[in-house]
Order: sequence, then C-alpha cells, then structure tokens
Amino acid sequence: MSVTPELPLVIERRADRVVATLSRPAVRNAIDQRTIDRLHELCAELERSPRILILIGADGVFASGADVAQLRERRAGDARRGINTRAFQRVRNLPMPVIAAIDGHALGGGAELAYAADIRIGTPRLQIGNPETGLGIIAAAGATWRLRELVGEGRAAEMLLTGRILDAATAVDWGLVSSLFEPGDLLAAAHALADRIARNDPLATRHTKTALLAPPAAHPDIDLELQAELFESPEKYRRMTAFLEGRGR
Repeated sequence: MSVTPELPLVIERRADRVVATLSRPAVRNAIDQRTIDRLHELCAELERSPRILILIGADGVFASGADVAQLRERRAGDARRGINTRAFQRVRNLPMPVIAAIDGHALGGGAELAYAADIRIGTPRLQIGNPETGLGIIAAAGATWRLRELVGEGRAAEMLLTGRILDAATAVDWGLVSSLFEPGDLLAAAHALADRIARNDPLATRHTKTALLAPPAAHPDIDLELQAELFESPEKYRRMTAFLEGRGR
C-alpha cells in the first residue's frame, strides 16, 4: 500500500482499490480546476490498471460544490468545454466499480460527482442536492440526466427546479444513497463493500458494469455477448468447479 499526497486529492493505492480523498478543507472540498486535473490523472491510471475506486471527502464534508470563485469567471467557451462534466463522465465510465462515501455536504458539483459513482453510501448528517439555479446556472455536470435515472423524473425535477437539498433519511428513501453509517465507520463500510466486490471475478465485475451502463436498446444483445466471453473464461470454470466440489463435501 502506498499513500501519495496529491492535494486537492489524497490518493491511497492498494493492489485492488484506490481511495481518493477530496481535501480542500479551507473551502469545504470545493471542486476546482486542480481537483479536475487530478481526477483526470487518476482516471487515466485506473483505465490502464483497473481497480475499485472509493471517493470520500476530508473533514466531514464530501464536497460543497464546484469552486464558485472559479465558476464566476467562466464564460460560454468554458461551459462548452464541459470542465467538470468530462471528468465526471470519465469517473462514471471507469472499468471497475466506484463507491462514493458521503459525509456532510455533497452539493452542486459535489453531488454530481457522487451521482457518477456506482454505489453511494452516507452518514446521518449527509446533505445532498443541486442549488445551481440559485446561482444563475444549471446543474450541467450530470444531474439533469443521472438524477432522473436515480430517483425518477418527478423527484429529479423537484430537486433541480427548487434547489431542494435532501437529508440523509430522504436520500435513502428515494434510493439516492443505499445505506447510512456513523461518520467514524464510513470509510470502513466503503472498504467492506470493496472487499465484497474484490472477492468476485474481476472480469465478471467489469462486464456487469458495462451491461449496467449500456443504453436500454443495447439489451439483451450486449449481455449475451459479454456472457459469451465469460463462458469461455478459465476463471468461470475454476470458480464453478470449486463451487460444485464444495457443495459435494
């Protein structure tokens, strides 16, 4: 295991996973251009060497949003470049699962980064939502399409049009977060999820994520092609043989 301080992200690397901690405590982990640059670097690493990614924030906050001081100075060309959007898309499309462990605020761009994860867990003090319209912009880094898939069209519209911030209980009730843990247990809970994922066949896990991200029109053909590859895998044969032999004992 190695730990590399790469502020505004602190990266901990293990053989089967990476923990990336958002760490800009002076601005409640607001996502600035340096954060985006580090996310791109990390995604490039995980595209080359696929591992589970755990995203978490330092000091009891996931991310308070995009850095408003930088947003204020951006213009139309910056919007069209999709500065945060492209980075969050890359996180979403990573080969292996992404777990967002959310404590405290996940607002605006911070919420959109969490939406890009495959699994979201939180703490009882979680606050998540998109207040962008109050700042004269829209949530353009994933919320308008991912949030609809996560909580349904009506609830997504309510959140985005009113700027409603969900508390932890409502986030769980709406299916935006799967479970809650005390703040001191949050990272351990994320690692426990990663442990369960890591016990499975990595290729089957990657193919499952590929199928989950595929558009509806791609099913069932994409599932059958992915399954066809797995049916020829020596690891499938090994695991099924071990299962049958174990059952016979």
